[in-house]
Amino acid sequence: MDDIILMLIAGIIGLAIGVAGLSAYRVSQNRRSLLAENLEAELPPGSVEVLSIVGRAFVVVDEIDGVVRANPSAYAYGLVRGHTLVHPELIELARRVRADGVIEEKQFELSRGPLGQGTIVVHVRVAALGDEFILLLADDRTEITRTEAIRTDFVANVSHELKTPVGAITLLSEAMDDAAGDEVAVRRFAGRLQKESARLKALVQDIIELSRLQGTNVVIQGTPVDINQIVTEAIDRNKLSADNKNITLTVGLARDSAMVFGDKELLTTAFKNLIDNAIRYSPDDTAVGVGVRVKDSLVQVSVTDRGPGIPVEEQERIFERFYRVDEARSRQTGGTGLGLSIVKHVVSNHGGEVTVWSRPNSGSTFTVRLPEFEDAAMPHGKEAEIKGTMSAPGEGGQLDANLGS
Repeated sequence: MDDIILMLIAGIIGLAIGVAGLSAYRVSQNRRSLLAENLEAELPPGSVEVLSIVGRAFVVVDEIDGVVRANPSAYAYGLVRGHTLVHPELIELARRVRADGVIEEKQFELSRGPLGQGTIVVHVRVAALGDEFILLLADDRTEITRTEAIRTDFVANVSHELKTPVGAITLLSEAMDDAAGDEVAVRRFAGRLQKESARLKALVQDIIELSRLQGTNVVIQGTPVDINQIVTEAIDRNKLSADNKNITLTVGLARDSAMVFGDKELLTTAFKNLIDNAIRYSPDDTAVGVGVRVKDSLVQVSVTDRGPGIPVEEQERIFERFYRVDEARSRQTGGTGLGLSIVKHVVSNHGGEVTVWSRPNSGSTFTVRLPEFEDAAMPHGKEAEIKGTMSAPGEGGQLDANLGS
């Protein structure tokens, strides 16, 4: 009997607690709704007008950290969902300001949503707004932070890359001085010194090109240019290096006009780098093919080599600055690690894309697609052959049969 009485009492107490909790929740929700409905009247005079033109994401919370006002940017940044301030870091900052009344500001890296790994870097400034509310202003710093990180990495990479040829030149010059009486040794050291000097020159030139890219506005400085002429010039600049390896450069130009809007010198540099890359990694006595065509209002240029190929898992990174698939081979061929990065930057600045098809031991095909400039007509029927039999790269990333070594 006593057990039954105890169970009844416990049940009544539990029911009372549940009713009390539900009532408190309803009171809180009603109060929050009332605050939201009457916010404009309760905020300090002029606050609503200022918030509407502030140009940043903002959130206004009440004394129980409920969101009573937020603009679309705050929701887009993932700071707010419904009437809830999502991130504990922001809630803690708001509570500190509420406790001591001192303006706080801090930068956070926060998740963009409940799923995935996307993040956003925001600089948050928190201040009291009247007697009851706390205002949070958030500024998206994601792109600025990413740019600063890239700049820092680039400076560090440049410093590292420059140390290698400069150090080698110093050591070789000392070795030549020590071996002044040995003609054979001096000749050997002189040859290596010339190689390191050429490598240093190429690296400095690529760094200058990257810097020039940052300051060129293609929209303002661009003109209609013929990709047929650009590719012909790029091949001509690579003729000597191809002859040194007995590599046949074969080109098939577009029969009709292949016009794009852009910077002629930058585009020539980009295609020169792309062809140079193909020559560097192709074995001696083979062929490099270049094909130009216009399809679906896009000018497409493909460069195909017979090199060692690129593993699939490496292909996403080959356009990064200073990234090399084979570090030792790249240094042996004199590559700077910046050529493909320059290609990607130039093509992107011209509203295009560059992609790669490659398999180990099957060569590689780099394809550039640029928007066609259709308002200018050029002479038709342009075709050229730099060396060997005229041909264009075949479909699927392979050269046609008549380009075999």
